[in-house]
Amino acid sequence: MIVNNCAIEKTAVSKDGYPKTGLPEIAFAGKSNVGKSSLINTMLSRKSLARTSGSPGKTRTINFYIVENKLYFVDLPGYGYAKASKAETARWGAMTDEYLAKRKQLRAIILLVDVRHDAGANDIMMLEYLRHYGYKIIIAATKCDKITRNRLPSYIKKLKQSLGLKEGEILIPFSSVTKSGREELWHEIEEICEFTDERSASE
Repeated sequence: MIVNNCAIEKTAVSKDGYPKTGLPEIAFAGKSNVGKSSLINTMLSRKSLARTSGSPGKTRTINFYIVENKLYFVDLPGYGYAKASKAETARWGAMTDEYLAKRKQLRAIILLVDVRHDAGANDIMMLEYLRHYGYKIIIAATKCDKITRNRLPSYIKKLKQSLGLKEGEILIPFSSVTKSGREELWHEIEEICEFTDERSASE
């Protein structure tokens, strides 16, 4: 998708703050510092729409980005931030749980996992949670630019094994530095949101 218009429209801590337009939503989940903000900026061809930080745990609300007045990208709070208090972790968890369990407009979850490491317990728990609710699951294996091209396939294989991916679950290697994986991820999102007819007509 060619993105000319996008903006952050809502920040919410509960369902009362969610957009009420009925547009489809694609959510982004992942542990703190996995590169969610960088991926969203890359997907939307922006440098700093989603705020990035060297310090994890900065996303403390659910952020809704309106894209071409067609859909929302939804940035969920990162999980697994060790320095967060138990109360804060519980609050973020409840906020995410309410959104994932009850949001009818949600079409798919993009689960971000760092390609350099095996999936952690929190990643596997989130994956099982998403499977339980029957969402379309796409894994974005981030930070691929940190691995040499020759070694990348073995890292991808290890990540798939540690996640225990099932048939129909997609893994896309992604780099916010080189923008590799951007077109593949947009292709999946357009199909999920049934924008494929529009794309074909414009080509």
